[in-house]
Amino acid sequence: MDRTYHNKKDALRLKIEDKYKVQGFINSGTYGEVYKAHSLKTNKEFAIKVFKLDKGGDYSSSAFSQSACREITITREINHENIVHLEEVIIEPKERKIAIVFDYSEYDLLQILHSHGLAHPNRIPMHEFIMKSILYQLLNGLAYLHANWILHRDLKPANILIMKDGTVKIGDLGLARFFQEPIQPLINGDKVVVTIWYRAPELLLGAKHYTKAVDMWAIGCIFAELIITKPLFKGEEAKMENKKQIPFQRDQLKKIFEILGVPTKQQWNDIDHLPESKNLKGFGDYKNTFESYMKQNAPTWNSKSGFDLLTRMLIYDPKRRITAEEALDHPYFKEEPLPVMK
Repeated sequence: MDRTYHNKKDALRLKIEDKYKVQGFINSGTYGEVYKAHSLKTNKEFAIKVFKLDKGGDYSSSAFSQSACREITITREINHENIVHLEEVIIEPKERKIAIVFDYSEYDLLQILHSHGLAHPNRIPMHEFIMKSILYQLLNGLAYLHANWILHRDLKPANILIMKDGTVKIGDLGLARFFQEPIQPLINGDKVVVTIWYRAPELLLGAKHYTKAVDMWAIGCIFAELIITKPLFKGEEAKMENKKQIPFQRDQLKKIFEILGVPTKQQWNDIDHLPESKNLKGFGDYKNTFESYMKQNAPTWNSKSGFDLLTRMLIYDPKRRITAEEALDHPYFKEEPLPVMK
């Protein structure tokens, strides 16, 4: 094939350094590397995520990970104040890399939680209105995603960005996907979703079909973490020995059952239909101690409406779990102190 046209077109493409001045390295992962940079045109700060090639290294449509392709596809189609904004995509064919340019955030929620945690030497308890403001904006962004048939599937403090002005933005949509009338079960595309501490019980029990309720369970775990400044269900993840066999996450379920009790048929009518439900008999007779657990770990937090909202987020049956839209209208957000809504 004659590459003359494509070579001329590629030669006209602006590179990262033609448009941005890289100021420093932020972090790296399996996807690639993230850098802080500012625009040479506007001097505005951005985060630039540079994706690595998949193994093989040839530049082609399949050279980049599914996560990279998915994140680019979804973020180009959405626009909301509480979701990270995609500025542009930069393709450098000769260098065999793709970069996506996002909003730069000063902090993520994980950093904020660490600064308020018990282990921090200068710990200051998080004020109720700050908690409410973070949670409300997080729900606002998630309601937008769900209204547009998008599951995030990896909500955790490290993926929630906090801007200089206090705006909360949901980030890292590498595991996100559209869920309207999927042709195949969602598990066929991604065997494992959601970081283990925030993974919903239906996923832990092997559900092949699941809904936006998995995101709401994760939000419930994050809400509890805002209150007690430590992960609510901190289990040990059983690693996959091969890509076909998904291990049973016994320890993570045990951490959940120790606080919420072992789910019953009355609480969750469809539980017997889940592939791993046969393993529930080996857990004993744990009872729900959630209220006393929260009082013990956050003795100064006494919001009845807040606890009601939290328990609705952590209902076992995904069909009965509160939605993001319903949560935004909960009385908790209408009581003093009122949240700051960006």
